[in-house]
Amino acid sequence: MLFRLSNISKSYGGNAILRDVAFQVNPGEKIGLVGRNGAGKTTLFNLLTGREAPDTGEIVKMRGLKLGLLEQHVDFAGKETVHTAALSAFQHIHDIENEMRLLEKQMETDHSEPVLERYAELQTAFEQADGFTYTARAEAILQGVGFSSDQWNLETRTLSGGQKNRLGMARLLLSNSDVLLLDEPTNHLDVDAVEWLEEYLTNYATAYVIISHDRYFLDRTTDRIIELENGRAVSYKGNYSKFLVERELRREQQQREYENQRSMIAKTEEFIRRNLEGQKTKQAKSRRNMLERLDRIEAVRSEKSGGNFKLKNVERAGNNVLTTEELAIGYASRTLASGLNISLHRGGALGIIGGNGTGKTTLLKTLIGEIRELGGKLTWGTKTNIGYYSQNLDDLHEGNDILSELRRVAPMVENVELRSFLARFLFFGEDVEKRVRDLSGGEKGRLALAKLIYSQKNVLILDEPTNHLDIPAREALEAALDEYPGTIITVSHDRYFLDRIATQMLSFEADGTILEYSGNYSEFHDWKAARVRSQETDLVEVKQAAVSAADEQTTSPSAAANLSKNQLQRIEKRIKELEAAEIPKAEAETSRLQTEMSDAAVVSDPERLRKLAEDLNATEARVKALYAEWEDLLEQLK
Repeated sequence: MLFRLSNISKSYGGNAILRDVAFQVNPGEKIGLVGRNGAGKTTLFNLLTGREAPDTGEIVKMRGLKLGLLEQHVDFAGKETVHTAALSAFQHIHDIENEMRLLEKQMETDHSEPVLERYAELQTAFEQADGFTYTARAEAILQGVGFSSDQWNLETRTLSGGQKNRLGMARLLLSNSDVLLLDEPTNHLDVDAVEWLEEYLTNYATAYVIISHDRYFLDRTTDRIIELENGRAVSYKGNYSKFLVERELRREQQQREYENQRSMIAKTEEFIRRNLEGQKTKQAKSRRNMLERLDRIEAVRSEKSGGNFKLKNVERAGNNVLTTEELAIGYASRTLASGLNISLHRGGALGIIGGNGTGKTTLLKTLIGEIRELGGKLTWGTKTNIGYYSQNLDDLHEGNDILSELRRVAPMVENVELRSFLARFLFFGEDVEKRVRDLSGGEKGRLALAKLIYSQKNVLILDEPTNHLDIPAREALEAALDEYPGTIITVSHDRYFLDRIATQMLSFEADGTILEYSGNYSEFHDWKAARVRSQETDLVEVKQAAVSAADEQTTSPSAAANLSKNQLQRIEKRIKELEAAEIPKAEAETSRLQTEMSDAAVVSDPERLRKLAEDLNATEARVKALYAEWEDLLEQLK
């Protein structure tokens, strides 16, 4: 056991957030913690780390348990760089290393047995703490979460909020904690970094608990789901997809038990009413006492939006909604992307992915005319009426209530219909009377999306529409877009959402290329992986052909007067061997080792990483020696 929660309850201002929560986490478990916004997920993390205390109940932890917490807002002290901040996770190794350097200086004049013994102890401790590989591990993880080597010397004070969160993630993964508490770890990560993190966690030996709204991520990284609902915790075996199935079965069973109990209570209350003053008074009082002691089963709370969204009045656009030809986008000082050729037909949904700063939002702003294209051609089809969802939600009026805000796009519609539509976006009852200024980020996002979809625009351009939405809200949005008869263009990092919505994909790759694919995200991902494997095979074949061609070439004899013919032939032969075979082979091995060391599965295996680091050092030394020999031989031919 790593830790156990026993009947934990926590309230704020009389509002019960957690009620008798009980579960245990064991070594090696990979757990997803899910629930609506406000269900108490972050509160649980605060209780585990000791930032808050439970009102009742007990938290039991393994002796010496080291908790590693990833918070949603990370900061760094002093004048750290990206590189030194990552290495700060190894302070204990730095301490050992510093003492070893001091002893090495002392041993220049002092060879006493205590000094030598202490140095031997430190060497053993240094090796056991992975002292020979910790720098390589740190650099591999920095690359994994999206920091290229030319960013390692950036000072942390200059980083954006998203970069700080990514650096915090890197430092946490290097911390060797007994259990990781990860609060929305995929925030601020692009798709490539999220996929790297998925692979890393899949091979991670230590337990972790993840709070995440990324359903695709939960599917790939968890083997147990704990759901917080109505203040209570229910545990399910399996990943997120299995949890959905098991939860539905449990809810059906709970609803049956609730209805059976309600029927029993009604019959019992009727019996008590009829017999409390009659001949069966004793039985009636006994049954009344039984009802007072009865543990009432709660009705199942539905999280599904359900119903019809009534979006059939959207005007029909022409068949060809959007066409671009060699479109170039960016700003006067910098072109972000070029050669964009998009063909989007009516009813299609284009999903756009890519790294931070690659031009995704710039493309959307170019499409709506906010930014001028730098080159190429952009053509909208006939009868297109565009609605744009911006991440900054700047189209909401803070003083309006929710109902009045929706009425801005439907002034003649009756309240009953507007309330019904808002319920599809999880605004129920008195919720619609809340002022916009009092809404959370997720609630504002839901309202902005409800407005946009209800506005009857026949083209929706959405910039990260699932940001700030919890899972029920994402499901509500997907249900609405499923029924939406128009055309959709969306930038999103939510792969589950893209699988459900997208009919074609556009990917801004790290090398500046643009990939287009007809299909959803998973289909695109599999196609891209096969494409990369094919390219790697082609590259190997090209290199082999180049080596073979070099073997067939003859080197012109040197005119060096001080060398005999046999000496010249031997030198030329050796140069040929170095150029055509030995140097390329050694460089290829160096590249292979570097790539393997950055693999998530390797980074999480200290023994394997140590061996690779040793091999890399030896290979790099061999490359230097071969180049030195090659240069020396060339000098002899001058």
